[in-house]
Amino acid sequence: MRRFVYLILALPAVAMAQGWGNVGQQKEEVFTWAKWWTEPLFSGFWMAWTRATLAFFIFIFAAIALMAVLELRRPGGDERDGILRLTTTRGDRLFISLLGSAYIFLAWLGLVGLPLWAPLALALAWTAFCFWKV
Repeated sequence: MRRFVYLILALPAVAMAQGWGNVGQQKEEVFTWAKWWTEPLFSGFWMAWTRATLAFFIFIFAAIALMAVLELRRPGGDERDGILRLTTTRGDRLFISLLGSAYIFLAWLGLVGLPLWAPLALALAWTAFCFWKV
């Protein structure tokens, strides 16, 4: 019985030694680029606008604007037959490159996970290939 009492009295010391005494305490916030990149920009908005989503939409609209400028400069879409033996225009090549990049990122996330620097390089290489050869 005496051993049982000693065991009961020693349990809080064992819990404190394992760090259970800090469970309810808040930790100091440490700045990380991932948190900065994905924290919400606006509160109470209909869409979760983060810096990442804003950069994505800016890129898409800039690509569409560039296609419009190139179309005004050289009308007709700059049609050509590539290695796929399809007649493609600039817009077709942009769509193929964006679709392929999405599949590259999804496959990387499914098979490997984070970080996403390697699939970014693969997606840029795929885009260059699409505009060069397709």
